[in-house]
Amino acid sequence: MTPEAIRIVDSLRREFYSLFAAAMKVPVKITGNSYSSNFPTASWLDNSKRLNYVNIYAYTAPDHLIPERPFILRVAINKGAGRIRIPQWGQECRGFNQGWHFELTLLPEEILDFLPWIVSLIKSHDKGSPPFADEPPHPFELKMYNGLLSNNVWTEKAWQLQNREFARTSA
Repeated sequence: MTPEAIRIVDSLRREFYSLFAAAMKVPVKITGNSYSSNFPTASWLDNSKRLNYVNIYAYTAPDHLIPERPFILRVAINKGAGRIRIPQWGQECRGFNQGWHFELTLLPEEILDFLPWIVSLIKSHDKGSPPFADEPPHPFELKMYNGLLSNNVWTEKAWQLQNREFARTSA
């Protein structure tokens, strides 16, 4: 990634995690930073005392070799538990929530708009309510795999940008 892309991801992570912690209205621990080997995350315990976490990373980003590569981010919930170090939550924690995960792929300028929607999605899941009850702030596409609805969502703008890049590099 270019230094500018790294700066933008770091800044968006800090702002998102801080606002996320306030919006969740439960204890949220924010750990790691881009300068350490720990991947930055925000983690919390759900109603079943299972550990959940969210992380933000660059799905694709410009770099020195391909400066025109699209800048697309991913917000991942409960993905990659084996690779992420999470702080100790004490005796009440019953381990990672391995029964649910979700990924939202979007543009950097869309991420903060999605914060309330993501919090609502998490709270709906924790209550056992239907997902996607709230209207998203930007149109998105739910992906289907083998006839099943996936937990992988792309905003329309991110999907279009990725497809343009694929068409450009495949030509």
